Amino acid sequence: MKTDIFLLNISGQDKPGLTSGLTSVLAEYGAKILDIGQANIHDTLSLGMMFEIESGAKSSAVQKDLLFKAYELGITTKFTPISLEDYEKWVNLQGKDRYIITILGEKLTAEQISKVTSVISEKGLNIDSIKRLTGRLSLVRNEEYPRASIQLSIRGKIQCKTELTEKFLELSSDLDVDIAFQEDNIFRRNRRLVCFDMDSTLIQTEVIDELAELAGVGEEVKAITESAMQGEIDFNESFKRRMALLKGLSEDVLKDIAERLPITKGARRLVDTLHSYGFKTAILSGGFTYFGNYLKEKLDIDYVYANQLEIKDGVLTGGYVGEIVDGNKKAEYLRELAAKEGIDIGQTIAVGDGANDLPMLDLAGLGIAFHAKPKVKDNAQSSISSIGLDGVLYLLGYHDRHIDLLD
Repeated sequence: MKTDIFLLNISGQDKPGLTSGLTSVLAEYGAKILDIGQANIHDTLSLGMMFEIESGAKSSAVQKDLLFKAYELGITTKFTPISLEDYEKWVNLQGKDRYIITILGEKLTAEQISKVTSVISEKGLNIDSIKRLTGRLSLVRNEEYPRASIQLSIRGKIQCKTELTEKFLELSSDLDVDIAFQEDNIFRRNRRLVCFDMDSTLIQTEVIDELAELAGVGEEVKAITESAMQGEIDFNESFKRRMALLKGLSEDVLKDIAERLPITKGARRLVDTLHSYGFKTAILSGGFTYFGNYLKEKLDIDYVYANQLEIKDGVLTGGYVGEIVDGNKKAEYLRELAAKEGIDIGQTIAVGDGANDLPMLDLAGLGIAFHAKPKVKDNAQSSISSIGLDGVLYLLGYHDRHIDLLD
């Protein structure tokens, strides 16, 4: 039996019963739906259906009846005949590699989207779908926390992923927007463990700097901290030098600092959502267990691994207990937690800002540099610098409606 293939494009005001009405006409003639997709912007519908129908009388009749039904529904239709050869070419494209590009910012402009999609086009990649992940923005009401995100699903063969990533990093810097690039594989859809650095990631301060201010050695410690985070000096050496400067500080100050820790914007929204969807969370920090455990209770974090302050007779000795949690140790803990939870390392996410976070960012299935130092952004898989910590949810593909349902 000879058949015809048509692509039917429908546009018009969205209303109940459109899809039902059109497919009922196709059903009367025994048509087979080969593909279907729909988008809705500001109550305006764009619907596409590719269908196969017996050639001859049925093919002519179904087109006529679809036009009548469209007139009845108040929508516009367009028929495009598709050759069998073109259809098979299209079918064969489904074996190509698939990727996800997430664009994040306080607001997204046409220029930002144009530049990103131009790079996609230059690399010979096709955009299969574009989806908005954030809620609608009011133009008359000032948003307390403005954020916008769209997700592009693309496919094709990428010759050099490093070159593409570098181009997106360049655009990100020039256009003040975050561009995350991920393979759309089974691990992306099955993440199960998220590990956070603490200082300047979960909280908006470096605790050791706070302690140093109270010990009267603030400037000295800040200089060492900054140098370590930039990767200019070895973390372990910097840690020992900073700890020595805290010698003699009273234990009493720890509680006061813990109660004043500034939680990063979006952190609670992120952690609450992760737990609601069955994720495990952990703090892997070069900071201190005292403050990590405080955050563990406050944010309901599952695991904490950090450095333990040595305290004798109510004062800090300038020493520490156990091994130093440096970058390599963080990566080691990440691997151990994945094994403990019975998941593949590809199902993990690591988030951090400093050079000592790079080993775990590189090891994790998804490593995210959060408001990070330049060296860290340049070497991480993805980065977030334009919005809060809940931007991680958009990299996972969550829409605001998935999150707001939990409030």
